[in-house]
Amino acid sequence: MVGKKKSCFPLFAVEGPSEWHKAYPIAQGNRQSPIDIDSAQAVYDPNLQPLVISYESCTSLSISNTGHSVMVEFEDTDDRTAISGGPFQNPFRLKQFHFHWGTTHSQGSEHTIDGKPFPCELHLVHWNARKYATFGEAAAAPDGLAVVGVFLEIGKEHASMNRLTDALYMVKFKGTKAQFRGFNPKCLLPLSLDYWTYLGSLTTPPLNESVTWIVLKEPIRISVKQLEKFRMLLFTGEEDQRIQMANNFRPPQPLKGRIVRASFKA
Repeated sequence: MVGKKKSCFPLFAVEGPSEWHKAYPIAQGNRQSPIDIDSAQAVYDPNLQPLVISYESCTSLSISNTGHSVMVEFEDTDDRTAISGGPFQNPFRLKQFHFHWGTTHSQGSEHTIDGKPFPCELHLVHWNARKYATFGEAAAAPDGLAVVGVFLEIGKEHASMNRLTDALYMVKFKGTKAQFRGFNPKCLLPLSLDYWTYLGSLTTPPLNESVTWIVLKEPIRISVKQLEKFRMLLFTGEEDQRIQMANNFRPPQPLKGRIVRASFKA
């Protein structure tokens, strides 16, 4: 009998998140992400420190199409580009950031607030380099990763985002990569760093339950034209049938008794 050919299609295009548990049983684990944040149920924690984002030394290296998102990677050999404070004992180094978006403005974010999705969500992925030797080791540990989530909503053009959206044509196809230096992601953060935090997971396979999530309350705004450039990316390679990259988000997962803490009073 011929073995089932592994689909060369991407994570979201054909067999979506509802199928992931077959290959990754942790998909039904106790601390899966994303979640719907019920702002009335979130618990204000006066012991949470303000989030400190030290992105002064900009160490971006490349931009790439991973087949399920667009990713900008950073040099992460020291703590020059890191976050600290918040719920963390150690600084966490920035490794990469990527986005999730929808085909329409009515969906796209992974986290939702009181049931409401945003058109797009930015994830800045950091790792605990004080405790773990490599990103891979950290990604497998319960306290290994810290991801900052930023919601994007439609509004006026975001001037700093243009350099990024103007580079997207270079990575239209899955597996393509281009040099992308000197981009400081600090420009993608809102003015207020008020946040919710909870213990969760990666939102794409292998879905490791290794992430302390920091979801910023205040969204940033980008224009329709800027968001449309994300939708021109493809889930597929140059030789494949073209499938538009969009709806590359996992829906909210059950909270299973977890507490969401807030750094601010509602």
